[in-house]
Amino acid sequence: MNTLTLDDLIKKLEEYNPDAISIVEKAYKYAEFLHEGQLRKSGEPYIIHPLNVAYILAELSADSDTICAGLLHDTLEDTNTSKEEITNLFNSDIANLVDGVTNISKMNFTSKEQRVNANTRKIVTSIMEDIRIIIIKLADRLHNMRTLEYQTKEKQIEKSLETLKIYVPLAYNIGAYRIRNELEDISLSYLRPDEYKKIDELRSNLEIESKDCLNEMVCKINELLNNKNIPNEIKIRIKNVYGIYRKIKDGNKIEDIHDLLILKVLVDSIDDCYLSLGSIHSEYNPINDKFKDYIYNPKTNMYKSIHTTVFAPDDRLVQMQIRTFDMDKVASYGITTYWNIKKGQAKYDMQEDIKDKFQFFTSIAQLNKIFVNDEDFITHLTGELFGKNIYVYTSKGKPIELPVGSTPIDFAYKIDDNLGNTAIDARVNNESVGVFYELKNGDRVVIVSDTSSRPKESWLDYVKTSKARSKILEYYPDKRI
Repeated sequence: MNTLTLDDLIKKLEEYNPDAISIVEKAYKYAEFLHEGQLRKSGEPYIIHPLNVAYILAELSADSDTICAGLLHDTLEDTNTSKEEITNLFNSDIANLVDGVTNISKMNFTSKEQRVNANTRKIVTSIMEDIRIIIIKLADRLHNMRTLEYQTKEKQIEKSLETLKIYVPLAYNIGAYRIRNELEDISLSYLRPDEYKKIDELRSNLEIESKDCLNEMVCKINELLNNKNIPNEIKIRIKNVYGIYRKIKDGNKIEDIHDLLILKVLVDSIDDCYLSLGSIHSEYNPINDKFKDYIYNPKTNMYKSIHTTVFAPDDRLVQMQIRTFDMDKVASYGITTYWNIKKGQAKYDMQEDIKDKFQFFTSIAQLNKIFVNDEDFITHLTGELFGKNIYVYTSKGKPIELPVGSTPIDFAYKIDDNLGNTAIDARVNNESVGVFYELKNGDRVVIVSDTSSRPKESWLDYVKTSKARSKILEYYPDKRI
């Protein structure tokens, strides 16, 4: 067992924020004192867990308050300290973060299900107050999943299911792909151990078999770009185990998974991205319907990149992901990249941008307003936001994320309440389709409205989103949401 130490955390802090060392050491010693005598299931002193959480946060270049909160995150729940004491010893920011990740007392509930729903809601809605609470909780869950071997079989399955249901979508929606991928793979290894092992072996063999092909492509593309005076770095990536598992479950054969093998081409500027794309297509023929421009049409979690799948040597398909170096940081770590690129301003810009640029934030706020009951909130959260989604586009090309099965009515209410209330028709891909049409991924949608019109009661049988349903019900209050 390779046990992490305080020195490891200090060395990580020395790399990017040596000024934080003093207060982090203080937080560690206080947490160590409070958790004295407590052990983990592994038999290790309990302090090992918050230390690992803090280290995961330090790997993201987290600010000092977040690191300290990571060290203290279990103290309010598992020791006799108080929020006021943490405020007095450290500061109110750290105390608020620790309080934010602390579970609500068991005394407030009559069942485990009630407690789980309330605590899940508390964590998810914390995005409206401080996104760092969710990031700390993701680090906490990641370390707990890494050490899940010490739990009972029942607990392993319970935690893995919960991770896929709640924490994987949370990581995706803030753009933290590396955390998401690891959580997915660990969860699958406990839920479907045989299938996990089979796919992991297949993936390892594929990595060996495709090594020469991919290295040949790296050399060739590097040469092409150097000849155009485009500084570059090229990384080889194989799709994660859970990603392959999900594709196979959707009916794909392994050889038909177009993003199984990936080359990430990193360059300095957006202009270089498009110049690189031309050079790559001059050497490797693309599959036209696999081209995606996420630079000028970014995903709703800030992900930006050009995707193109090409015919590679040895009859293989390889997805090229072309992006700038800064885009690559965001692609790996999402909103947490702000700590690395914005330094002291990060916590303010993170919260401002999560509010203004992430549709996920607005959707959470809407669900929180609509549903008083925790169970209803979680049901619609996992069904609408954490389930399968599609991306459709406004007439100006803005991507709008909606749950599968959504209609133009859902789209209209997502854009503007009044547009939804007055919708009478929809044009999708330049064709009139009516307001009950089931939208498909990539559709371009224009709503036709009439200011004299109002929602129809029949719409309730077709809408998919809680926002649309709640707005329609304002005109029909005798109906239930």
